[in-house]
Amino acid sequence: MTAERELAAAKRLIATYPLAWLVSRRFSASPLPLLAECDEQGAIVALFGHCARSNPLCADFAEDAGGLVLFNGPAGYISPRLVSEPDWAPTWNYAVLRFTVEIEFVPDETRGAVERLLSHLEGDGAERWSTGALGSRYERLLERIVGFRAHVRSFAPTFKLGQDEREDLFQEITTGHSNAALVEWMRSFVERIEQ
Repeated sequence: MTAERELAAAKRLIATYPLAWLVSRRFSASPLPLLAECDEQGAIVALFGHCARSNPLCADFAEDAGGLVLFNGPAGYISPRLVSEPDWAPTWNYAVLRFTVEIEFVPDETRGAVERLLSHLEGDGAERWSTGALGSRYERLLERIVGFRAHVRSFAPTFKLGQDEREDLFQEITTGHSNAALVEWMRSFVERIEQ
């Protein structure tokens, strides 16, 4: 797979599965929704989000900015019952991303972090929920959280989505598997590789 296609798959994974584990070097960890920020060439240069000021991660990253961000995308067990090959062994298919990051707290961007995430999750339709519904409570809530930018220092994606299976076995797996999201990723991933 080309680096360009791998990057496109990584951006899609973050957009579709934004909840990631943010882990400090002291092993404090929290699941937090994050958005990818890209440079002019399209490379992921940062992950943007917010967390509670009371979260132990805040104290950890104030002392040592280094950490990890771990995204889990579609995943599922692949049973030998799905294939006609008698000696085929079970496996697990998945798409995951691992980023080594340095955290920068950006308190002046906290409101923007909330609003950008909300736009991503709610969309722009007429039925979109707005923070305006919170009234004066919104300002009080903003005081309890802080925006942060996780600057990417390294990036290690892993896409194990059946791309090494024989074509006939791949078809049996994707036809018989019950996890529609995983099957869709498997099919689109393999089709993009073969292009």
